[in-house]
Amino acid sequence: MTVSSTPRGARAQAGDNRTSTWTRPDPRWAVAAAPASDTVGTLVRELLLPEAVCHLLAARGFGEPDAAKRFLRPRLEMLEAPNAMHDASRAVARIADAVRKQEVIFVHGDYDVDGMASTALMTRVLRGLGAEHVVPFVPNRLTDGYDLGSAGVEAAQRAGATLVITCDCGTSALSPVAALMAAGIDVIVTDHHLPGDALPAAYAICNPRHPNCAHGDKDLAAVGVAYKLALALCEALGASPALAHRQLDLVALATIADVAPLRGENRVMVRYGLKLLAETTHPGLRALMRSSGLDGKTLTAGRVGFVLAPRLNAAGRIADAKLGLQLLLAEREDEANTIARELEELNQSRQVLDRAVLDSALRQLDAPGQHERYAHVLWQEGWHAGVIGIVASRVVELTARPAVLVAVDDGIGKGSGRSIGAFDLHAGLSACREHFQRFGGHRAAAGLTMDAARLPAFAEQLDVVARAALKAEDLVPELRVDLDLPLDVVDDDLEKIVRHFEPFGIGNPSPVFRARGARLAAPPKRVGADGLKLAFDVPSGTLDGIGWGLAGKAPRLEMDRAHDVAFKIERDEFRGVSRLQLRVADIQPMER
Repeated sequence: MTVSSTPRGARAQAGDNRTSTWTRPDPRWAVAAAPASDTVGTLVRELLLPEAVCHLLAARGFGEPDAAKRFLRPRLEMLEAPNAMHDASRAVARIADAVRKQEVIFVHGDYDVDGMASTALMTRVLRGLGAEHVVPFVPNRLTDGYDLGSAGVEAAQRAGATLVITCDCGTSALSPVAALMAAGIDVIVTDHHLPGDALPAAYAICNPRHPNCAHGDKDLAAVGVAYKLALALCEALGASPALAHRQLDLVALATIADVAPLRGENRVMVRYGLKLLAETTHPGLRALMRSSGLDGKTLTAGRVGFVLAPRLNAAGRIADAKLGLQLLLAEREDEANTIARELEELNQSRQVLDRAVLDSALRQLDAPGQHERYAHVLWQEGWHAGVIGIVASRVVELTARPAVLVAVDDGIGKGSGRSIGAFDLHAGLSACREHFQRFGGHRAAAGLTMDAARLPAFAEQLDVVARAALKAEDLVPELRVDLDLPLDVVDDDLEKIVRHFEPFGIGNPSPVFRARGARLAAPPKRVGADGLKLAFDVPSGTLDGIGWGLAGKAPRLEMDRAHDVAFKIERDEFRGVSRLQLRVADIQPMER
């Protein structure tokens, strides 16, 4: 999930008012080391920017003026050529041939936003290039399972396809790819997931993580891979690259939703894509923004990740991802509005399921012995498999420990895990692989399928693995502080300049500042379930702040005492009025 604000407490997010013995520990403040003063001075002279901004640039690895300019002003021309991708030239030649010959092209995606958007992008571009027989497909999470599987193979054969292009899947689909190739159907895999020990015998594999891929940026989401292939296809077929560039709104949406690092090429594509998304003419995206209340508002990575993406994901989680794909491919406003309203209702239903599963998980966390664990494995018959990943994230927020939640149905457990920064979840599950029928993922998130009878043994083993890899201090949340900054220099001009660091997310977090000795201008007020409204004294009057998850700190905050405040600078938009505001990440009374 992209970083746009300090997350609220897990129970508050879910609306659970039940008392729990778990309380999130105060974060450990980690103040970044200051870059060399001569580097900062050079940036100040060359860029004519405030010292605080140049300090941030240098601390993030942009100490050379040219590098800083490229970071602040990303351009599409900075992207690496598509043919740097493994098998890209071979894939493009085969797809172009299929377009010319009007073959049936079957585009198989995944059931999350990245999969839906990649499939929609590839379908739109192929149709725009003149392909008349493009069949888009995404599996049903609950009935078809993950990845290219038997459902996709059968659907491609029924469609009479001679070419299958996977989007956001296929790298691990050894048997399904083999079955299609044996049936005379060429398979081109476009994906970004980590390959396993073996690769499928596909016609072509375009994946930046392929062991033989020369593409420099390995962090692309699947939609970024699809976009690059689309650019190469436009060139191969003599079409304007504008056809591919017009899909950057989908690229931004899916890259953010998939929590891909917002640095390097992702930063370039998302920066352009957010601008395009704000003024998109695609009926589906316009309907989605209207139904979610974002129409007319400034689009940030945080709003895309926390507002738009969950509504699309709700289709894949608790219904059928085909609904989300239909929205992204909709060509009429009335059709798009109907689907967007249905997604809104599904998202509300998903939130109800979230609350129920979280409440059950919290009861398990209160059981004897859970507080001593370094990793949690929680399971229950009847949990909805589509929401356990979301709830696992909230368990991690609450406990500051890796967590795997498993939904059990008829003796089979389907699990989803999330982790903390200090623990490689994929490596941890690899150490427990004898318990699984199947597992996969990456450092921060993973999924698995297993015999439910093995869950107790798995829970014990994962705890042992986590204890060997983690120290006690790893189980305390860390708050990264970029720079000491007095509140009296925080103004509209600084906020505008810091906005050039956007989009913020994994790999490019929103800057966190620390003000030493700040004083309150008014007593703190509780807002919402766990928020705290704050006002600070500054020479120009008062500066407002909001801190979610900080309500429990109110009794320790005194008017006659100085405080250290960790904060982000943002604009609060309410009823058409925009004003400067601090998003307070933490506040601590200073020693008297």
